[in-house]
Amino acid sequence: MLTLRRPDSETRIELMPLIDVIFLILTFFIYAMVLMVQIDVMPVPMESYVSGTSAEPVPATSITIDLDGRIYVGQQAASIEEVPGMLDELLSANPDTSIYLVMAAGDGDVDRGPILTSLWDNLRESGVEIMLVGQATDHSAAPAPPTDP
Repeated sequence: MLTLRRPDSETRIELMPLIDVIFLILTFFIYAMVLMVQIDVMPVPMESYVSGTSAEPVPATSITIDLDGRIYVGQQAASIEEVPGMLDELLSANPDTSIYLVMAAGDGDVDRGPILTSLWDNLRESGVEIMLVGQATDHSAAPAPPTDP
């Protein structure tokens, strides 16, 4: 019987899988060390001074347009015509009050656009400074303006 003799192949160690395993182990140990670190905060006593005063929160109220078109000043329901008078009373009691105009989030059955513009117009006429409350939007995803045919 004839046997074929194959040359003995030289044993090789592949480095790429070894490097991958080393980096995996290194990543595991780094992550484990980050989780094991405990930060102890040193207690710092707050000093009290004779000239110091307590911080006072700025008073604020909101004008809310609900999903069904109802308007609230703080917790009280009001009509568009009543809002400037209610705000005048509130500002006469505390002139530093911040006023926020809020529209409830969601889709309602009532078109709140005309309510918002008319309320805004009434408040601008009375000279009240208003701040709008809203959510930031992504301007890159804004729809393109319509073009004329």
